[in-house]
Amino acid sequence: MSDLSTLTSWYADWKGLRVAVLGLSVTGFSAADTLAELGAEVLVVTEKADEEYARLLPVIGARLHVGPLAEPPAELVDFAPEVVLASPGFPPSHPVIRWAIENAVPLWGDVELAWRVRDKVVRPDGSPADWILITGTNGKTTTTRLTAEMLVAGGLRAAPVGNIGTPVLDAVRDPNGFDALVVELSSHQLWYLNRQTGPEALSPHAAVCLNLADDHLEWHGSAAAYRDAKAGVYARTRVACVYNKADVATREMVEDAEVEEGARAIGFDLGVPGPSDFGVVDGILVDRAFLEERATSALELTTVADLAEVGLAAPHVVANILAASALARSLGVSPADIHDALERFRLDPHRIQVVAAHAGVTWVDDSKATNPHAAASSLAAYPGAVWIVGGLLKGVDLSDLVRSRGVRARAVIVIGTERTAVVTAFERHAPEVPVFEVDHTETEDVMTRVVELAAGVAQDGDTVLLAPAAASFDQFASYSDRGERFADAVRAWLANEDGTTRQL
Repeated sequence: MSDLSTLTSWYADWKGLRVAVLGLSVTGFSAADTLAELGAEVLVVTEKADEEYARLLPVIGARLHVGPLAEPPAELVDFAPEVVLASPGFPPSHPVIRWAIENAVPLWGDVELAWRVRDKVVRPDGSPADWILITGTNGKTTTTRLTAEMLVAGGLRAAPVGNIGTPVLDAVRDPNGFDALVVELSSHQLWYLNRQTGPEALSPHAAVCLNLADDHLEWHGSAAAYRDAKAGVYARTRVACVYNKADVATREMVEDAEVEEGARAIGFDLGVPGPSDFGVVDGILVDRAFLEERATSALELTTVADLAEVGLAAPHVVANILAASALARSLGVSPADIHDALERFRLDPHRIQVVAAHAGVTWVDDSKATNPHAAASSLAAYPGAVWIVGGLLKGVDLSDLVRSRGVRARAVIVIGTERTAVVTAFERHAPEVPVFEVDHTETEDVMTRVVELAAGVAQDGDTVLLAPAAASFDQFASYSDRGERFADAVRAWLANEDGTTRQL
């Protein structure tokens, strides 16, 4: 039996450690590949296997079991793993996760393993890269990308990793090394990370929870469990705990967190900042945290007008920029470098992306708004829009969103295979808003009908806004697939109308 407390370095003795890796997606394969390189004995257990990954496993020396996981398979039980490393898709209620807990088998995620072996490649002074952790119900990916680009503008070798798409285990094994890793963490990854028991648990340079709203309740089992998972992002932070002053839950997370001596709480919001905060004064984004004279002075980062020039002036985007700036400033990036990074930065597709404008109507794709909190931000940026809403709700009630934001919509177009909950919410809380249902069942037809309906009700000066407040998997392959089909349908409709569409 291996002593897991000694396995806190790439150069520790990992040979022969029996690890069961659950799942064979990008994360699962990166974990299996890392463990095999370390000399561990690896069994990958999954219900389905990507053909390419399955072909590579024997090459790296790992075994594979593919089959139903309604109960722990005999091959897993006989393997008697010393560690189970789970991909983020495995919830606490999963039979294999319950089996591991009941049998006192340590549960790791890929992020814990990456932290344990982070010294594979070090900086010239012998230290591994600093880690910055980013979570929140919404804005994680944008803030992660912003922070990484600000760090690079400041001359640091930095990369956005984790839930953003590049496994953190790939980054810690990059032979070129980094000064900083900006790690986007989902609540699923944090649930596993919060189970750390080793002597050298993850201790980030800085961390932020951008906001908190109900999401992924079916995975966590309750809103409280979801909140507790998110709160773990601040544990053992060394320098800066960045929080959203407009979201009391994030402030309470910082107040309750066990951090390293000397760590500071740094607030951000769209208001005038106090000392040790980031905020906005007369249209200027400022830092009052990382300067000697913070009681009486502030450092200018950029202006809302400048951000508007590059499509970054929506209020929730400005909030993300302030959070990213605080994280970057904690590593010494200058205000001038932050300003330069913002001049070059562009939002990813499907994030409040204007896809066309014609006859006074603007068509906006925010398919990435997969929960009510994100949709609320979009509706705040485009009040009175023709709102396209619906999809896989993930156990979340839209009543509060309809009551607070939906009541101002010009009209509502409801998509999804199950639309009753959305329609009922409007009947109860915004009965005066016209509601149209799209009952087409074929994916290819949904957005064509959406655009026909939207064009029929939109008036000069209106915005047609795809901000579904729901996941896409009931009708589309992904949120990006949903957004691309919307944009294609908009362009096709406008071209068919008179051929004068202006695409942006």
